[in-house]
Amino acid sequence: MASLSFDARLNHQLSKSHQQQQSLVLEEIEGLIRVYKDGRVERFPIIPSVSCTISSGVDTHARDVTIDKFTNLWARVYVPNRPGKYPLLVYFHGGGFCVGSAAWSCYHEFLANLASTASCVIVSVNYRLAPENRLPAAYEDGVNAIMWVKRQVANGSDEHKWWVSQCNLSNFFLVGDSAGANIAFNVAVQLGNVSASVSNAIKPLHLKGVILIQPFFGGEIRTGSEKMASQPPNSALTLSASDTYWRLSLPSGANRDHPWCNPLSNRINSSIPSAMVCISELDILKDRNSQLCNALANMGKAVEMVMYRGVGHAFQVLHKSQMARSRTQEMISDIKAFINQ
Repeated sequence: MASLSFDARLNHQLSKSHQQQQSLVLEEIEGLIRVYKDGRVERFPIIPSVSCTISSGVDTHARDVTIDKFTNLWARVYVPNRPGKYPLLVYFHGGGFCVGSAAWSCYHEFLANLASTASCVIVSVNYRLAPENRLPAAYEDGVNAIMWVKRQVANGSDEHKWWVSQCNLSNFFLVGDSAGANIAFNVAVQLGNVSASVSNAIKPLHLKGVILIQPFFGGEIRTGSEKMASQPPNSALTLSASDTYWRLSLPSGANRDHPWCNPLSNRINSSIPSAMVCISELDILKDRNSQLCNALANMGKAVEMVMYRGVGHAFQVLHKSQMARSRTQEMISDIKAFINQ
């Protein structure tokens, strides 16, 4: 029988190497992203990316389309497998601006389900990520994606007729979850800055509203829910992770009261249309999301605030419990009602 020997010197060398590597790390969110002092960025495949051809088990089909090959901006388009004219949703995925993809399996499953159940066409945008591309890169990609959709619609593109022909252009919404909801909000603001109204900037599309799912905002002063001790097991967003995402995504030197992070630090642009804000009861962002709803309502905007009890941040894409699944179906029903008002 062979004998096993252990060399303590080897263990010391490995430990020393690990310590040296750790000393070179600038920022890290365990299991998601590691940023080194030399500028290298390492993302971990915590969620698999899937092809658009992977069956989602629902009555939709999906294809990937190129928006801008120079910035590698692309989208995954979901269309119900039945004739008709449907609301058009441009969707931005979450991930703290630093991780995530339109190809992640959790988004593929959720958005295929949403397109089928809520009867809508969805253009899910794969935008550039920080820290390689700090804000406003994601907002620029969002605006470019909207303008690309506008061109396909206006030009009657044969290449994109398979989805454009099924869009109700007067029923257009910007949608996103977490950082994606922040992008949807700020893209609406930027479009309003381009023209006297968002509608003028994007004709023949007519923006009816924004749907903000657990929108990722922050601020230097902590809210009650940000300070709360109790978090669901394996919470998708902790306070320390939130702070790290902001350090990696905001312009260098900016703090969390920058208007892109804290829209309440400045006067909110009046071009924001009606809004639906989806809030999770156990989310650290709960209070901040409620404050945004109040601010919009005080501006005279139509705001529909929906609270999902017993669930945390990103439950609709990351959590597989029976309660999370039930709340996800509630959310899809609520979105369906909002886009068909």
